[in-house]
Amino acid sequence: MGNPRGKSFKATARDVSEGYATVNPIFLKPFEAEDLKGLYSELQKCLSEIRAEQFPHGRIEAIRIRNLRLQRLYGASMVMRNYARAKRIIIL
Repeated sequence: MGNPRGKSFKATARDVSEGYATVNPIFLKPFEAEDLKGLYSELQKCLSEIRAEQFPHGRIEAIRIRNLRLQRLYGASMVMRNYARAKRIIIL
């Protein structure tokens, strides 16, 4: 299945990390079980990619931006896990 939002899951995960999209239950409502699994896996991949980047030592603004991106992705994954648990969907 495709993303009901009209973008790839990778692009949606990037939008979430940059703050252009917010994941909440209303955002997740049009997604089916397979779509949720796909988006969740892309969020986890994006989270891993950001963590794998070299840490910007001494650059306060770059550290802040990196931490904000990680925080947005982690928050989105927690919202997805709780939403899936409420709907009895296994996404892990």
